[in-house]
Amino acid sequence: METTQEEIYSKVLRAGRRTYFFDVRETKASDYYLTITESKKYSNDDGTFFYKKHKIYLYKEDFSDFKDILSEVMDFIISERGIEVISEKHQKDFNEQKEKIA
Repeated sequence: METTQEEIYSKVLRAGRRTYFFDVRETKASDYYLTITESKKYSNDDGTFFYKKHKIYLYKEDFSDFKDILSEVMDFIISERGIEVISEKHQKDFNEQKEKIA
């Protein structure tokens, strides 16, 4: 028996090779919950593509704590490292900067 879960509301965030899907779905009891899916594009040696997906199910009873902790952790990252992205991909002088810190 195949069941299809209709998406009630969806938002998509495209971020380079990653895409995040935020989908509101309905439980058997007609309540709503959230799924957050990360889909990342990879390429095979022959040039074809495939996607790896990771999914989180988030239920209403966890919304408040999840939101608080997510906000706290994001604030910590920004306060410790700033809003600018630090990586080899985004900075040509990444290795030089890394050596200066060490």
